Amino acid sequence: MQQKTKAGPILIGIAGTELDAIARQQLAHPCVGGVVLFSRNYANRAQLLSLVTQIRACCQPRPLVCIDQEGGRVQRLREEFTALPPLGVLGRMVATNQERALDFTYRHARVMAAEMLACGIDLSFAPVLDLDRGSAVIGDRSFSPSADVVTRLGRTYLAGMHDAGMKSTGKHFPGHGSVVADSHSEDVVDDRSLAELEREDLVPFTQLARYLDALMIAHVVYPKVDTLPAGYSHKWLHGFLRGTQAYEGVIMSDDLGMHAAHVAGSLVERCILSLQAGCDLVLVCQPADVELLLGGLDQPLPDATRAIAALYGTAHESFAELEAAASQGAGEWRYWQQSLELLSKVHNKPGTKTGA
Repeated sequence: MQQKTKAGPILIGIAGTELDAIARQQLAHPCVGGVVLFSRNYANRAQLLSLVTQIRACCQPRPLVCIDQEGGRVQRLREEFTALPPLGVLGRMVATNQERALDFTYRHARVMAAEMLACGIDLSFAPVLDLDRGSAVIGDRSFSPSADVVTRLGRTYLAGMHDAGMKSTGKHFPGHGSVVADSHSEDVVDDRSLAELEREDLVPFTQLARYLDALMIAHVVYPKVDTLPAGYSHKWLHGFLRGTQAYEGVIMSDDLGMHAAHVAGSLVERCILSLQAGCDLVLVCQPADVELLLGGLDQPLPDATRAIAALYGTAHESFAELEAAASQGAGEWRYWQQSLELLSKVHNKPGTKTGA
């Protein structure tokens, strides 16, 4: 009989638009703490509300429900939700009108978070705090090539999320934006020294650490710090984050199914190495990977629910309440929504630069 290993909690991806028997069984597994939703899980808003209600009610403590709703290229929910421009549009505003850039950054975060919370989704993995310096996968998902601009707008974005009742996730620590390769499909290596990283890509993360509820770790190797990708590195997570930076928030891996995560071996080995290095949560987002992983895992680590509880969303209005207030001229959601959609339309016009 195959020996099972202790691990958890894991945030898993599920296959469809309903909580079927397989997904229910996986969510009941003692190593699973929540769900990451994707476009494949969405048909319309009514269906989404039903799915999230089923997820939240299926077991105790209730699963954490997460999503990537950054805007731009990475927006899992589109129809019946605000079309959010990529963060790079907000960063470009800084050159002509910094106050307007800060205002729209706050609106972006507040509208995104309010809409997710209205559906019962606890957490959007946002904001991206990488620098836009040539990465094939980051591009205009970042506010700017400037560490100072990313830090200033990032702080405002965090305020918007927090004011809506949502916790924050800065990604992808310690910085994925300055190397071209895409960790979804390639190994990624950044040859700079720690001192160089501290002057550039690390700045937003270190400056905003006290405000960040969670950090998502990049599958990038920084060989002058450690030979392992950052998400498997005790030096990065315990030594630098928990030690040097005294960071107290949640640390989570990026999806362990990504190409650059394979260096650690099997899915079970990747999961265990992430947790041993210092991750509080690990992500396994493809249903086939989830099925493969859970067969090799048994009981969760001690205090496995702490990180989940720390990221639950708080008080929120339903969509009906948001829309009722808007129809009566109360609240700012509708006005902010319309202004963001206009900005998104301008950004998407033919000939408009969209980034990588």
